[in-house]
Amino acid sequence: MCLVPSWRKDVIKYFHSCDRCQKSNKATGKIFGLNLMINIKEPSTQWEVAHMDWVTASLPPGCEKGYNECVVTLERYSKPPIFLPCHRDDTAKYITLLIWKRVVSHTGLFKNIIIDRDPKFTSALWTNLHKLLGKKL
Repeated sequence: MCLVPSWRKDVIKYFHSCDRCQKSNKATGKIFGLNLMINIKEPSTQWEVAHMDWVTASLPPGCEKGYNECVVTLERYSKPPIFLPCHRDDTAKYITLLIWKRVVSHTGLFKNIIIDRDPKFTSALWTNLHKLLGKKL
């Protein structure tokens, strides 16, 4: 038996470059994100699909007007972020007004919203947006 000092590195390098090895290698770990389950067509124009997320940890404690959260709104193509400072206990109605004044007034109404809040909040958001338009869902 012959021992080659770099055999371990050579085997790992071969394994990572071997197509057959990679195809038979079972992926480990969780698949993150809900976007894998969302069936939304690729948007044809800007702001057709809006992505919204809430940031809480990075706001400074002495933030103006006591804001302790921030709604970050992104667009899929150009991804210009729009930051909307808010409070943790703000209602869907208040968040809708923020989005209406700071996002929809500049971009137009989106067809889809990808959001990480519960379905009740998302439903209230859509209902309030349509009320502002004078339409009923």
